[in-house]
Amino acid sequence: MILQRHETPDGLLVVRNAELRDISELIKVCCQVYPGFAAAGFMWSEEQLKVHQTVFPDGQILAEINGKIVGAVASLIVEMGSNPYRQHTYAGITDAGYFHNHNPQGDTLYGAEVFVHPDHQGKGIGGFLYQSRRDLCQKLNLRRILGGGRLSGYSKFSDKLTPEEYVREVEEGDRKDPVLSFQMREGFVVRGILRNYMDDPGSCNAATLIEWLNPDFKPVDGEGTKMRVSCVQYQVRSVETFEDFAAQVEYFVETAADYRSDMVVFPEFFSVQLLSQKGMRRLPSLEGIRKLAEMEKPFMDLMVSLAKDYGLHIVAGSHPMERDGVLYNMSPIIYPDGTYDLQPKIHITPAEKRYWGISGGSTLQVFQTNKAKVGILICYDSEFPEAARYLADQGAEVLIVPYCTDDRQAYLRVRYCSQARAIENQVYVVTSGIIGNLPSVPAMDIHYGQAAVFSPSDFEFARDGIQAQADSNVEMLLVTDLDIGDLYRSRAAGSVTPRLDRRLDLFEFRSRFGLES
Repeated sequence: MILQRHETPDGLLVVRNAELRDISELIKVCCQVYPGFAAAGFMWSEEQLKVHQTVFPDGQILAEINGKIVGAVASLIVEMGSNPYRQHTYAGITDAGYFHNHNPQGDTLYGAEVFVHPDHQGKGIGGFLYQSRRDLCQKLNLRRILGGGRLSGYSKFSDKLTPEEYVREVEEGDRKDPVLSFQMREGFVVRGILRNYMDDPGSCNAATLIEWLNPDFKPVDGEGTKMRVSCVQYQVRSVETFEDFAAQVEYFVETAADYRSDMVVFPEFFSVQLLSQKGMRRLPSLEGIRKLAEMEKPFMDLMVSLAKDYGLHIVAGSHPMERDGVLYNMSPIIYPDGTYDLQPKIHITPAEKRYWGISGGSTLQVFQTNKAKVGILICYDSEFPEAARYLADQGAEVLIVPYCTDDRQAYLRVRYCSQARAIENQVYVVTSGIIGNLPSVPAMDIHYGQAAVFSPSDFEFARDGIQAQADSNVEMLLVTDLDIGDLYRSRAAGSVTPRLDRRLDLFEFRSRFGLES
């Protein structure tokens, strides 16, 4: 998105949001600005910049003249709460530069990077970039902008002056510092000195804690951080027509809407109930699942219509869908305006391969709703830690796990793994399963289920890390509220902080997914 246009003596200056295609050039320019850091290996990686653009694309802004990148800023949102001027380090506040701790519910825009190409410094480009940050802060109604400012001239005087004395001389106009003097002209105020902020010999490892207060900030209540979710513990039973199935589905959507839910979640393969219609009963497994895939259009038309009519998000469990002759187990998420996205199941059970010939997908996406970022892990996918880790690293706050399990052992595998995913990634995990029997549909004879919502295990959350759960094997609707703000408070200052305490020096996580969110 283009944010600003300005005619300059050097050509047309455009300030816009960074894109994936810009990453290599951004790294190149940054190395030219900070050759000392580049030589020491302290420079942005391609992986880090990809994550920045995934978790907070609005905060990654560049300036270009005649199409050539000449500067950039990188920002994330953090929660500083009642003690915004506390000591911190660069690595700590930016998650070692990865921004995985970006908090959309936070109160502060944190400036993690700013640079301008040496050939274009002193020409006002930094001012335009800072203005774009202020505009973003006001647009998002954040309380402030904070940052750790380099004291690039301090090392020359460190034997005579403390950092506080050096800053005071700059503030009083007795001395100029290339960075701090510019920041003060841009309206920032020094709130303190950050000791051991980062390995920066020119600043003797110190930094100024600078702040710009948003004059238009309007306090908001906490309701905006809450998301009400309804989980359908769905009993499959024989139906005579598609209309019978539609009536059962609409009953749950209508009830969820009556309870003012933001989202209703159905189980995996709940649409297989359609194979109990007359003329389809007892079809061989492979023939039956292909027949069900042919019903994709009426199934999706129903879900889209219900989402629009009742004004909520629907995670429509899953339904077999054929693409280019390949059969996938797809979970649709339908938005209140009737648009939708599809998440394929990526790990396929032996039974799904054997009985139905289903193939695994190769994408994992994070979906933005009006209350939270959600990811979907269909049943067996929840049993693979790396899938949930990937979604959490891309910004997911809630993981949806629709499942279809035939017995208690299978159900417990999903349940225990979902609880582990909630704790290790500090996210909510919402589960919904099928119950009941379908004796006329091969491979779908019996089912065991207990809808439940799991949270991290800490003081902010429910006892035992179980936000809510239904009685097992009883058809019902489970309704609960998820406070997204609690997630970020726990991530920042919980009894344990697993997202912040990962040993990136020992373990490296890689994926081959494109950034789909």
